[in-house]
Amino acid sequence: MGAPHSRIMPCMENELMNQGFTLLLAGMGTVFVFLTALVIAMTLMSRVINYFQSQSSSSGATEEEVAAIGAAISRHRGQ
Repeated sequence: MGAPHSRIMPCMENELMNQGFTLLLAGMGTVFVFLTALVIAMTLMSRVINYFQSQSSSSGATEEEVAAIGAAISRHRGQ
């Protein structure tokens, strides 16, 4: 009544589903690890940049530098 290969098909389907789930877990695991590493790397870079930026930005421009910049802008505009 049934086809002779009907006993083989459920075993093959089960194996195919197992391979599919294995591939699914491997792919999702790879993406998760990559995104986690990306977040960690960006956080570390942000901290390093903020550390060096806070050291260099504490000096600010002097009054002479501000006057020189203003004079250069006025001269450039032709005033």
